[in-house]
Amino acid sequence: MSPHPAAFLGLDIGSTTVKLALLDTEGMVIETMYRRHGTAVRATLSALLDELAQKYPLLPVRCAITGSGALDLGQALTLPFEQELLATARAVSAAAPHTSVAVELGGEDAKLLYLGQDVELRMNESCAGGTGAFIDQMARLLSTDAQGLNELAAQHTTLYPIASRCGVFAKTDIVPLLNGGVAREDIAASIFQAVVEQTIGGLACGRPIEGTVAFLGGPLHFLPVLKKLFIAALHLEDDEIACLPHAQCAAAHGAAL
Repeated sequence: MSPHPAAFLGLDIGSTTVKLALLDTEGMVIETMYRRHGTAVRATLSALLDELAQKYPLLPVRCAITGSGALDLGQALTLPFEQELLATARAVSAAAPHTSVAVELGGEDAKLLYLGQDVELRMNESCAGGTGAFIDQMARLLSTDAQGLNELAAQHTTLYPIASRCGVFAKTDIVPLLNGGVAREDIAASIFQAVVEQTIGGLACGRPIEGTVAFLGGPLHFLPVLKKLFIAALHLEDDEIACLPHAQCAAAHGAAL
């Protein structure tokens, strides 16, 4: 680690992905990377760092690490550990300072982060219902992946009730729809709508999601139909949607700040 860094590097080790954000000395994002690790966390991180080193050879950096899988790895690498909530809040405050609420979907967790004078985090429990892992599981029922689910959902005309609290219950709802000849496009959108309802109903618990809202995490960044359904459910206007160009790497961004 250089005593005079020319850049700042944030690493975010999540349950299913590794993210990194490289910032210049003014705090501007130079590069972000996002990759699924398939439980091969160290190999994936090593590959990303190798790619970064090839693009920015000999660039001295100061590095910090965050995320649900980062504590032991950070100790092994002797990197300072940043609490994920604080890192995310820092990134949102830097990129979109007027944000009131951040909705974040990860691989196995869902969060609502209320910002302002009293920061409050609401997070799902041990079940991964309504998260990226749930979306992957439901996509396999339609013989596709998350991106394919998004492409199908973009062509939907009707939404059907599907439980998202548990993958088993969701499958119980989806199989009869498939057997009944319901369009795969409608089932795909209904899966996304179930995620929306689980997040809003299960996490907000009646507390309004209002003001300027940010959407964070891989699923909400890479699946625009899912984000669109969130916006519709929350009745948000364009000027009430926070713009975060690197929303999929928010915690990594915050760790670098």
